[in-house]
Amino acid sequence: MSGDEKNGFLMKVIGPKKRWRAYKARVKELPESHRAAVEAIERYLMHFVPTDGDSNAAMFEDLADLFEQAAADGTPIRDVVGDDPVVFVDEFAQNYSEGGYVPARTRKQLTEDIERAAGTEDTTA
Repeated sequence: MSGDEKNGFLMKVIGPKKRWRAYKARVKELPESHRAAVEAIERYLMHFVPTDGDSNAAMFEDLADLFEQAAADGTPIRDVVGDDPVVFVDEFAQNYSEGGYVPARTRKQLTEDIERAAGTEDTTA
């Protein structure tokens, strides 16, 4: 893959670099448990076939919005993603893309990552 092809692919996956950096800065400000959950979801979402960079940028921005609000409200991760994070993320992603094949290993990894993130929440807040 040439440099131009690679950059074109990345733009399609993550959207414009400026929006991606702004999204990553927002995620960095989340509490540790919420940030870990968002990063797990982000890794999983990279397996979906993007429709275009703007749709994917909007998807990640909406993900940040969701978890920023959850953190502000003290909403536990499990209340956001439910019992099956794979179902949550698949349904979330369908609003932005045509979907994609996600290997079973990646689905299992998401479930384990969310379990770890939910287990690190400070429930005293």
